[in-house]
Amino acid sequence: MIEIERKFLVDTSKWSPKDSGTSIVQGYLSTDKERVVRVRIRGGKAWLTIKGKSQGISRIEMEYEIPVSEAEILMELCHNFPIRKKRYVEEISGMTWEIDVFEDKNAGLVLAEVELADENEIIELPNWVTEEVSTNHLYFNAWLSEHPFTTW
Repeated sequence: MIEIERKFLVDTSKWSPKDSGTSIVQGYLSTDKERVVRVRIRGGKAWLTIKGKSQGISRIEMEYEIPVSEAEILMELCHNFPIRKKRYVEEISGMTWEIDVFEDKNAGLVLAEVELADENEIIELPNWVTEEVSTNHLYFNAWLSEHPFTTW
């Protein structure tokens, strides 16, 4: 499956959560430039995800639901530190926006992502998005697990 995603920084003076969000913890078994292997626990469920090398705003992504007990074991095998964040979902102009408020060593970082059906799809940007960082590796979660936002 091909994932097409755009990512933006969020101006927190213009955006605030509308609900309690969902806690996410994720770790990385591999952060190679050619592929990323991630384990994620969210809302009582868990997934193992393999992502290929980014090509612009697109890349191959395969995701498999796994038992939480197995995800917890895999988390122990992850290198670096886990990413912890709270995710909020908003529907805006027919698009689903996921807003991630990072915690721990990435506290202070807030990113919004929207998945597209096509790379050229035109989207209406909410007034709270600022700079687009879709292709900036500094804002990839795998990078943040090795180079936390609070150390920049």
